[in-house]
Amino acid sequence: MNIGLLTFQIVIPHAQSLKDKRQVIQSLRGRLKKFNISFAECGHQNLWQRSTLGIVAISSSHLILKKTLQSIENEIENTLNGDLIHTQVEYL
Repeated sequence: MNIGLLTFQIVIPHAQSLKDKRQVIQSLRGRLKKFNISFAECGHQNLWQRSTLGIVAISSSHLILKKTLQSIENEIENTLNGDLIHTQVEYL
């Protein structure tokens, strides 16, 4: 069993409240639902314009897991249009 963890930080410059921030995160979560992953906000919960998010995926093949996490990262980059600050991938 192969487990992959993708963490990334985003900035939401137009957010004026936590409600605005949650709307962006929920929209991103909806777009990533097709990948069958676990998704959670891991940091900066009380800040309006910043968030750290974590995604976990499991696969029987390391190659498939690597391709899946790369596809997810590409989808995030395309969706956020430059609001992605940092990404990190770990394999367990």
